Amino acid sequence: MSLLTVVVPCYNEEENVPFFYGELMKNEPFFDEKGIELELLYVDDGSRDGTVTEVKKLREKDQRVHLVSFSRNFGKEAAIYAGLENAGGDYVVLMDADLQDPPSLLPEMFDLLEQGYDSVATRRVSRKGEPPVRSFFARMFYRLMKKISRTEIMDGARDYRLMTRQMVDAILSMQEYNRFTKGIFGWVGFSTKWIEYENVERLKGETKWSFWKLFLYSLDGICAFSTVPLMLASVMGAFFCVVAFLMIFFIIIRKLIFGDPVSGWPSLVCIILMVSGVQFFCTGILGQYLAKTYMEVKRRPIYLVKERL
Repeated sequence: MSLLTVVVPCYNEEENVPFFYGELMKNEPFFDEKGIELELLYVDDGSRDGTVTEVKKLREKDQRVHLVSFSRNFGKEAAIYAGLENAGGDYVVLMDADLQDPPSLLPEMFDLLEQGYDSVATRRVSRKGEPPVRSFFARMFYRLMKKISRTEIMDGARDYRLMTRQMVDAILSMQEYNRFTKGIFGWVGFSTKWIEYENVERLKGETKWSFWKLFLYSLDGICAFSTVPLMLASVMGAFFCVVAFLMIFFIIIRKLIFGDPVSGWPSLVCIILMVSGVQFFCTGILGQYLAKTYMEVKRRPIYLVKERL
């Protein structure tokens, strides 16, 4: 029999853990018929509530439930990597514990995988329940990534994805510290079938992703899969050099023809402020890439395990 590992990253999901287990096990007859064994791997990302306790209660009833618990909060990207690294299945699926990734889609996803695909991924066709401002900037981010990156990052893509062992091993071979999984999925390639579904709101609790955290996450994605911002800084520098030479030429000609002294200190101050702002902006771009490089060369572990069941 083949083995399917269900990887579930968790951070303060005490209320959702048992409900997710119940919904997932509704698919058990389908997988029994297919000759597929199930194992459930919860990855606790340093939760401060009773998430670990709830997982242990499930394990007492079902030995197919496993747990990897971090020593502190390392972030969802680290939890995803840890889940893939500790998954022993011939097939691996990533899912959120809040039931925004409907377990009812698993049979359809597995049937599609058997048609020869290496992965079956999901994307939301709506953002019902999200603040309009957040939805707007999310769409703008995906549009931007399509223009500045060669890696395919699908608009509305979820981490909910069923993969073959070959694809999982390819993802694990990318051991960078600064991880952007949505981009990594696209970078490794392999044939992928997309399933669309309407957005599902969280069962219980509140999202851990604030607007600021999403903004920082988007910067990670841009730095990880595009060097266009660096080229933009170079282009802006060249542009202002050309403008400066043209202005110098203009001032000399005006002085020779009209004899006017150079005047207009308010406009000069505005120009200085604008150019200074551009310089700081370009320095900030360089700083982002330098910071990512700094974290990579340290070779720190992506996560640390406190407890493993």
